[in-house]
Amino acid sequence: MENENTKNDPRLDNEKWASVLVEAMPYFKKWVGKTVVVKYGGNAMLNEDLKIAVMKDIVLLSTIGIRVVLVHGGGPEINKMLDRVGKESRFINGLRYTDEETMEIVEMVLSGKLNKDIVKIILQEGGRAVGLSGVDSGLLCAKKIEKDGVDFGYVGEVTQVHPEIITSLLQENFIPVVSTIASGEIGDPHFYNINADTAAAKIAVALKAEKFVQLTNVPGILKDVNDPSSLIPRIPMPNIDGLMKEGIIEGGMIPKVECCMIALKGGVPRTHIIDGRVPHSLLIEMFSERGIGTMIY
Repeated sequence: MENENTKNDPRLDNEKWASVLVEAMPYFKKWVGKTVVVKYGGNAMLNEDLKIAVMKDIVLLSTIGIRVVLVHGGGPEINKMLDRVGKESRFINGLRYTDEETMEIVEMVLSGKLNKDIVKIILQEGGRAVGLSGVDSGLLCAKKIEKDGVDFGYVGEVTQVHPEIITSLLQENFIPVVSTIASGEIGDPHFYNINADTAAAKIAVALKAEKFVQLTNVPGILKDVNDPSSLIPRIPMPNIDGLMKEGIIEGGMIPKVECCMIALKGGVPRTHIIDGRVPHSLLIEMFSERGIGTMIY
């Protein structure tokens, strides 16, 4: 039984920390030199403390030799800026209607403000980061989305990924930070607003990444959405269709799972949906036996 002497015994803390390091060591070795694409957004992006915690994780991964690519969205920040200028946010079937004025604001918020804010925090935490948009070096090319005759404005789907700029930065031990604005295909002078989850998955495929991780606002895939303890930690890809038919995967989780499927079908062996609201969830996933969230493989 714990008494006052054992409670204050520093050896207990030492033993605990030693066991953590021993457990993590094989994972350090496993992931060094591998590419991991992290899609970052949601509440983890709005809360300043969580944002710093995520960047600390990213810097640590990079410092030990893991090639990390950070792809970010920024929907809530875009909404705030649209409100500030008195422009209504419109969504059609879950996609933001993006007229010319909205596109200018999207580009300004994602590639201007948020991208550079992230780079700044990484630099402050001792990392080396370079901010990019999908337009830089033709990283992302897109075509206009048109579904059932509905006009979404300048919303695009990625048709090509040219990852050479990212590869060059990774070789020089930089952390590429990518905002998901894409240029049009040859002959199309427009820029397009791209879904960040989908763009991240396609970048992961192009880079032949070992892992694709989505930081989200939920614990992962739950058998019961009202019960966090019903988390499904591992799902083989062939089981996904059945879970969708059962209604276990539904609503906003469907597009996240679909992005995992894009990555898996493109050759990425492991995809993860983890809770970005949990401080250092990325480290828990990468370096512990228990992991966190849901892995689809």
